[in-house]
Amino acid sequence: MTTTQTHTLALPGVDLVYDVRGPLPPADGRPVLLMIGQPMAADGFTELAGHFGDRTVVTYDPRGLGRSARSDGRLDHTPQEQAEDLHRLIEALGAGPVEVFGSSGGAVTGIELVARHPQDVVTLVAHEPPINVVLPDADGAARARARFNEAYEANGFGAGMAAFIAMTSWQGEFTDAYFDQPVPDPAAFGMPAVDDGRRDDPLLSRRSWAVTDYRPDAQRLAAVATRIVVAVGEESAGTYTARTAEGLAALLGRSAAVFPSHHGGFLGGEFGYAGKPAEFAARLREVLAAG
Repeated sequence: MTTTQTHTLALPGVDLVYDVRGPLPPADGRPVLLMIGQPMAADGFTELAGHFGDRTVVTYDPRGLGRSARSDGRLDHTPQEQAEDLHRLIEALGAGPVEVFGSSGGAVTGIELVARHPQDVVTLVAHEPPINVVLPDADGAARARARFNEAYEANGFGAGMAAFIAMTSWQGEFTDAYFDQPVPDPAAFGMPAVDDGRRDDPLLSRRSWAVTDYRPDAQRLAAVATRIVVAVGEESAGTYTARTAEGLAALLGRSAAVFPSHHGGFLGGEFGYAGKPAEFAARLREVLAAG
């Protein structure tokens, strides 16, 4: 069993906590495999990392999330700031350029990291990055985002999450047919109806809107040596994050690579949203090896 060592990197405004599974530098000469999410922290990659026991895998908690306590007084989460944190983390690892698997908002951060510091990354696999601007119905996506935020602000976590699930499971563009539907009852998704009074959720509040508002620089990304693979889940077809993945891939002049399962396809049952982690890991190995 690979030993996990937890470290803290002191950066301006945050103590960034990260976990290293395996030796540094890697014993086999292959790059470190860095797994990143947003707003998901390192604990979301436990299952996937377990399928890479032969690799040195690094996971981390983004600034202000999980164990990475910030002291800069800010509450927002931006791809630009997180990309700079990752640049410093990669430098601190001291093992040269890394391979990156980025999930959801972590995929957006990965894109910005490559744009800013392409020398840090050999290959980026960006799995279903939620970027509104690449959609033909970008305004509709922003309106759908505002809808779940309004439900959250009005009635709390359960209401907001139910509206979020309705958005992310909707098939196709956000037309009037979507907005003509009532906001779903939290109970329909097993969500609590009681409002706990909190409004600090990084997914449902406006704190992470910079992620979905991100504008990738296609010209800059086309010029980098880093290999960029945009990935989409086979079960995600037609949904918001599948469409954003396909839109980003098209912007970069390529097709999205199909992975098993859905948006959380690498998860076990730990969050009640199980995918196919063994199959997902095998596909990730295949894609990384193709570089």
